[in-house]
Amino acid sequence: MFEEIYINMQNHNELLSKYACKDNQAIYPKNNDNDIRTPFFRDIDRIIYSLSFIRYQDKTQVFSNIKHDHIAKRMIHVSFVSKIARTIGRALNLNEDLIEASALGHDLGHTPFGHTGESILNDLSLKYNEGYFNHNIQSVRNLLYIENYGKGLNITLQVLDGIMCHNGEFALGKYEPVTKSIEDFFYEYNQSYQDKELLKKLRPMTLEACVVRVSDLIAYLGRDIDDAVRLGVLKREEIPSSITKILGSTTKEIVNTCVLDIVKNSLNKSYIKLSDEVYKAIVDLKKFNYQNIYNQAITKEELSLLTKKFTILFETYLQDLKTNNSSSPIINSYLKNMSNTYKENNTNERIIIDYIAGMTDDYFLREYARISNL
Repeated sequence: MFEEIYINMQNHNELLSKYACKDNQAIYPKNNDNDIRTPFFRDIDRIIYSLSFIRYQDKTQVFSNIKHDHIAKRMIHVSFVSKIARTIGRALNLNEDLIEASALGHDLGHTPFGHTGESILNDLSLKYNEGYFNHNIQSVRNLLYIENYGKGLNITLQVLDGIMCHNGEFALGKYEPVTKSIEDFFYEYNQSYQDKELLKKLRPMTLEACVVRVSDLIAYLGRDIDDAVRLGVLKREEIPSSITKILGSTTKEIVNTCVLDIVKNSLNKSYIKLSDEVYKAIVDLKKFNYQNIYNQAITKEELSLLTKKFTILFETYLQDLKTNNSSSPIINSYLKNMSNTYKENNTNERIIIDYIAGMTDDYFLREYARISNL
């Protein structure tokens, strides 16, 4: 019976493009026990049941400390990326399970307070000789070494690679997959801690991961405008007409334009491509968003205060670990449940980076308040 069900689960492979990644091409870092689920479908389950995934619900997307029910958190962004990517994937006959798993997992390693928190934690990581901190690399680390109480989750190489190479901050007009072995993947993963420029050079190994990468870009450009308008940070008519006449000015219009353009230029191709006109408009909109939204989302005073809070938490936890302060949450809550392998194979500084990176915004603020009152 199980064999028949497994065959049913694989039937979608018969309809996939010759450029799609088929289920039987899945590579696991460790041996995997089979059940009725196909590999990438199983990855989706492992990701959505992870503790990192639950914490999406209270992590900043762009705007922090905003009491507004209609401003996106990280969970909303991730959902948008997944839906946009699956729409493109279905239109191009790609493997939607691989796309969904990569999209849902792409920001698991994001810090509290969004890219501002990421930048601060990167500075601390460099200060304490732990290398560069990047949220996409931390997302992979979460799945490989932190989830399941330090034992990690057995996620396919293709999904891990899609997560590692997802960064929509680096826009391209054409996305082509490159062939990788498991050794190639781990080389890039490990080198990312030492090579600042490597992040800009990463290229996915599957066409599905290329879709996730461009979908990340599309998802945040439109939705972040809606949030900025809703908060009065920006007026929609301020967006240059040279951009809006091509892409539109709302999330719906921007997503629709980009998705249709990608499908038109990528159907039955071994790459994902935007037309020159739409790509230029996306680059211009990204620049506009940085100048008028992202650079306005936090003041210098707020940045200084947040940097202070990150530093105090880091230094306090470092002292707690050195003195084995059993009353500290990093010991009695976090490390208490972690495997011996995790505890033995990581420095105190790396453990603290993992702990802080995993925090929600609210938990971070509660911890700072607790420490401030000691």
